Amino acid sequence: MLELWIPITIAAAFFQNVRSALQKHLKGQMGTSGATMTRFIYAVPFAALYAFLLHNQSGFQWPTPSLIFAAYMMTGGLTQIAATALLVYLFAFRNFAVGTTFSKTETVQAAIFGAVVLSDPLSWGAILAILISLVGVVALSVAREGSMTLRTVLTSWTGKPALIGLASGACFGISAVSYRAASLSLGGEGFLMQAAFTLACVTVFQTLVMTLYLLIKDPDELVRVFKSWRISVWVGLSGMAASAGWFTAMTIQNAAYVRALGQIELIFTFAVSVVLFKEKPNGKEITGIFLVCGGILILLIYA
Repeated sequence: MLELWIPITIAAAFFQNVRSALQKHLKGQMGTSGATMTRFIYAVPFAALYAFLLHNQSGFQWPTPSLIFAAYMMTGGLTQIAATALLVYLFAFRNFAVGTTFSKTETVQAAIFGAVVLSDPLSWGAILAILISLVGVVALSVAREGSMTLRTVLTSWTGKPALIGLASGACFGISAVSYRAASLSLGGEGFLMQAAFTLACVTVFQTLVMTLYLLIKDPDELVRVFKSWRISVWVGLSGMAASAGWFTAMTIQNAAYVRALGQIELIFTFAVSVVLFKEKPNGKEITGIFLVCGGILILLIYA
């Protein structure tokens, strides 16, 4: 029988793809900080409504949060913002592609943090699957940057962009594990409510943090965020749907497994570029997709 976390993760990856596509439309109207802000502030009402409906219509009891929950929730929220900020910072470097490639080590780092913080077990098959998928992701990164080769990646791991990329991946990994830890700390058997309540709290917290940042750094950007509501409301809805999927799947299953399966998003993106935009893939891209698919298949067998 197909385990529940698998279709939930695939759905989350699909909605994340939708959200990313919508955010690209906002880049001409505002900066990166503003486009990032839309995924939080416009998701708040949808996240709150989702949690309310689970309580009011499905009979789930409201969880009782603790200081441990608050600590993990805020850690996850802040490290996710930091990870995104580090990725943006990478674009200031000439060889930023190397750094973004190293940020893809998120899944491996999530596995390490999950084992240390939550004692989440990892089978040898799952470890192999994660590593194979990582090689596939690196191959795709190399294929998309004509000036970058696998040798460039391997010999640049001590450079500043690579270290920033690793830090970004670490923050994403810590964020994923923190969200899982926050949800699990709520206790109870209603994993849907655990995930929904955590999501609502995180979304409100991140909105407050980003609002404060923009008020200090660029108040005009905050105005542009509100003026873009016609597109941004769909960013918020699709972003909330994706996050609800990620949070629910990570409440059920090891965060590293969820993030590894979530790389199916790359397959969605690849399929769209080939089928809809008639782009011809090169050998490295095909190899990368096969490796990602192979890693996912192995993961599904051994997870």
